[in-house]
Amino acid sequence: MSDKRKLVLFAACELGVFDLLAEAGPLDAIGVAARLDTSPQATETLLDTCVSLRLLTRDATVSPAAYGSTRLSRTFLARGSPLSQTHLLSYTATTVYRTWAHLASAVREGRNQHLRAFGASSRDLFSAIYRSEEERLLFLRALQQTWGVHGPPTLTAFDLSPFARICDLGGGLGGLARQCAALYPNSRVTVLDLPEVVAVARTHCPLPQDARVNFLEGDFLRDPLPVADLFILARILHDWTDDRCRHLLARIPGFPVPLSRPPVVSPSPDGPGARAGGGVLVVESLLDADGRGPLATQLLSVNMLLQTEGRERSAGEYHALLAAAGFSHLQVRSGLGLYAALLATQ
Repeated sequence: MSDKRKLVLFAACELGVFDLLAEAGPLDAIGVAARLDTSPQATETLLDTCVSLRLLTRDATVSPAAYGSTRLSRTFLARGSPLSQTHLLSYTATTVYRTWAHLASAVREGRNQHLRAFGASSRDLFSAIYRSEEERLLFLRALQQTWGVHGPPTLTAFDLSPFARICDLGGGLGGLARQCAALYPNSRVTVLDLPEVVAVARTHCPLPQDARVNFLEGDFLRDPLPVADLFILARILHDWTDDRCRHLLARIPGFPVPLSRPPVVSPSPDGPGARAGGGVLVVESLLDADGRGPLATQLLSVNMLLQTEGRERSAGEYHALLAAAGFSHLQVRSGLGLYAALLATQ
């Protein structure tokens, strides 16, 4: 989707077009404008453009023409849908696109563009993302919605039921952890994240009293890590340089105590089955071995340049990082959508 098309999408989401038509459609342009308090003529222009983008329908058999939602807009663009991506789109519009305006500078300097885009230090990766309480919550909700779509295929790429104690490092509001606990009812999941993130999670996403998910405050680059049989690193390593990744992976403790039962992981041509003793599940978008594709991952890597100190990598590059930390057995499951799952064991 081109930039202008994305801006149409962002505007329609911000105005609540898809929410309105999912709940009250079909409506004509005057009816939409009246409910959204927008210009009728401009609203019709926006609606017709959304129709051309196949985000809405237009019924010209009635007069005036009536606009309605599509399956795609009801599923991903309406706030009430469990698979809604509206927070992700809003974060992309307000934060991501502002850094992309400085791509040439990022290439010249080889560093993120927080300073130019937001006046925030380029050395603190999350100073721009967390530049206000509202932006912090928006970013965390965006990640939550990402895992609403991509969580199930990555968490079921391998049988994780042998891992009774699971720790999701940098797990945000706990979206992936909740899915993991639901898929593997004999497991307990700890989300380790910064104190300010945990505070947001407890305020906006409180857990039931008997939940098998709990939050732990800490910095995974500095503080002691909890005891766990499996550590999940979902969209974490791509934030960091190779040296930082090696540092983080080296901090993951060994597993001298065997699991209660042997792991059951299907054999893979990419490596042997998982062994008792624990492991690391990495969830990232993978580049081809030569780095020349796929395009979606290349664009994500450019985004990492603009916003972090990291990049996207190939399966071979992740294998090298994991092997250096003692995780010599690696299995890869790709073809899961935008992300792949890599299960590494010692």
